[in-house]
Amino acid sequence: MALLVSILLSPVLVHAAWRLGRQQGRDRLEASAAARLLDTVLGTTRGWLWAVGADGRFTLSSRASAELLGYEPSQLLGRPCSVIIDLADLKAARKPSPHAGWEGLVLSIRHRGGHRVNVEVVGWPRSDGGGGRSGFEGIARPLVAYPAQSPEDLEIGARIDHLFAARTLMTAFQPIRDLGTGETVGAEALTRFVSSPFRSPDQWFVEADSIGRGPDLEFFALETALRAAVDLPGHLYVGVNLSPAACLDPRLSDIVRESGLPPGRIVVELTERSAVSDYARLTAALDPLRRAGLRIAIDDVGDGFASMRHILRLSPEVIKLDRTIVAGIDTNANLRALCAAMVSFASQIGACLVAEGIETPAELATVTDLGVDAGQGYLLGRPSVLPADWSHRW
Repeated sequence: MALLVSILLSPVLVHAAWRLGRQQGRDRLEASAAARLLDTVLGTTRGWLWAVGADGRFTLSSRASAELLGYEPSQLLGRPCSVIIDLADLKAARKPSPHAGWEGLVLSIRHRGGHRVNVEVVGWPRSDGGGGRSGFEGIARPLVAYPAQSPEDLEIGARIDHLFAARTLMTAFQPIRDLGTGETVGAEALTRFVSSPFRSPDQWFVEADSIGRGPDLEFFALETALRAAVDLPGHLYVGVNLSPAACLDPRLSDIVRESGLPPGRIVVELTERSAVSDYARLTAALDPLRRAGLRIAIDDVGDGFASMRHILRLSPEVIKLDRTIVAGIDTNANLRALCAAMVSFASQIGACLVAEGIETPAELATVTDLGVDAGQGYLLGRPSVLPADWSHRW
């Protein structure tokens, strides 16, 4: 009986299996066609399709991100959306509605090259299937860039564009010496502009800041310095000057990673070209690099109150005394008392104290007697752009 049932059911089972296989084949073809269509849409639309998860990290990016933002999709996936937009700017533009999403939201987002790109964003919240929200998704379309504000801005922009195109930038290194042993322990990278018209480095950076391209120029100088630093003796650390605004820029970590120098050889000397409005944000931005070995120096200490606030909030590994404290310290009891206090303070927080602008034997003897760790200045070594000097003299 069982054999008879088996014989009778066999054609039915075979037919069912054939139908199932045929349906699966159709499903695969439809899925493949849908995938090809989606890939075509993602690849050809000028709008940038994106999605971020609940943690604010990109989970989807279409190929339009390369043209719009300078990032390939693979370079955005898994990274926080703050790489292209500050959340404060997003909230100031318009608060996203949890129900209606965003409609016609105009934003200024950050290109990988540092300049701003104006876009119109349409987006909506994503559901996790259980009634909760799991992030946002949408599309961003480029808008026409805003016109230059003045002929002066156009002229400054043209000078900077020419500088970038001609790459007329050089790096001079000035040695930093251990005052106990006299040995060179580091070198500060100093930017030298060889493009006409002649302007001092400070003028170049101030002008770039005035049209919103300060970080662009800082990163150009940083990349130039780190490339040149390859020719320095391997035991030296490299001090590079950056503003707080540049330290907040996500490009910094990429430049450090791609430089080929171990982060432990890099010391970021924090300048005061821009104020620090949010120390918690600055600390969070620098933490991953510091965990990798990069160190922070507070520059020009003694030249203003802001530098002391930087020290208290950022806990730097290096403190650099300004020339205003070092100049004439051998004949000024007040400067000696201030320097002695800084020696004690630096020791208690575990920071290395560096005296800048040492120009006379008397100044050198005084800061050494007071217990300053290291020194820098014309007496100890002038800046040089010649690799032969870096390798042989230091």
